[in-house]
Amino acid sequence: MNEVIHQFFDVGFMAEHFDEVLEGFWLTIQLWLFAAILSLAWGLGLALLRQLPGRKFLPVRFVTIAYIDVFRAVPLLLLIVLIATGIPSLDFIPKSIRIPEWFGKPDPFWYGTLALTITYGAYMAEVYRAGIEAVPQGQMEAARSLGMNHRKAMRHVIVPQAVGKVFAPMLNELITLMKDTTLVSVIALNEVVLTGQDIQSGTFNSSALTLGALMFIVVILPLARLTDKLIARNQGRVARGSHIEVA
Repeated sequence: MNEVIHQFFDVGFMAEHFDEVLEGFWLTIQLWLFAAILSLAWGLGLALLRQLPGRKFLPVRFVTIAYIDVFRAVPLLLLIVLIATGIPSLDFIPKSIRIPEWFGKPDPFWYGTLALTITYGAYMAEVYRAGIEAVPQGQMEAARSLGMNHRKAMRHVIVPQAVGKVFAPMLNELITLMKDTTLVSVIALNEVVLTGQDIQSGTFNSSALTLGALMFIVVILPLARLTDKLIARNQGRVARGSHIEVA
């Protein structure tokens, strides 16, 4: 038992390497924030493209649905490796773009951000779509009767209501996104997992990896509890609405 504690839960070892692991975790948080913001924006764009009405937008809807289906099916780890190994070899792209070092971050950071955005944009699009379709059709009809075109009706009436309806599942996707940032360690980004592995390989002690896991728990557990509370609140509203309707 003492050997297990020494290998995985050595408090003194954790304290000794705390700053290194925290630095890696901070990079993980930054990666998550960039990918989350871009995924939310990209997902909303995809959802709106999918909702474009009329036959003339049929090709746009088809391409959008195909994109969503494909990138929900492709493993994120595979996409990360493809982007990190493929983009640098595309000589027709300016070097500042194919080997980016924007805001002082190394190129693996941006390859990971791109891969996460491409994948989670597809997932977010489905979350937005569920919210949009949950808004009663009469809301769109009322907006159009007031003289709004489709774009203005979506912007001012439908999307605000849709986001409110899917906030909990969206937050759940963001939690999953945070955990998936660890996959970027495969392309040598010194985030929390790779930092812990480097320490473990040099000391043969896994407590630094345990410390990284604890940091994730500190951030993700409150978000998970908030998600549960939002889901319970939404279910309560639905139940009350059903009761009133029956009455």
